[in-house]
Amino acid sequence: MHIDLPEKLYYSIGEVAGAFGVNTSLIRFWEKEFDVLKPKKNAKGNRKFTPQDIKNLELIYHLVKERGFTLDGAKIHLKQNKQKTLDQFDIIRKLKGVKAELLKIKKEL
Repeated sequence: MHIDLPEKLYYSIGEVAGAFGVNTSLIRFWEKEFDVLKPKKNAKGNRKFTPQDIKNLELIYHLVKERGFTLDGAKIHLKQNKQKTLDQFDIIRKLKGVKAELLKIKKEL
């Protein structure tokens, strides 16, 4: 999944949920379940996600939705093989970006 978000310091939960194509309740649930997600909260309690939070959400989305891990399995996988998982995910994300660009070029021809 390729996430298209503008370059900003903080993203609202609605923007994040829209980019991933999921409900905001799922994002809030993952925030409770995974320790790596730490969105900032303002005085009203609105969550603001940083670009690092977006990367962590992409990784969680990849493990849970695309690879089919359970939540407990994803937590264990992140704790045991975090660096290896991040490296593999970065490669996959770059390859998907290249694929999207090539498909866009093919469509224009």
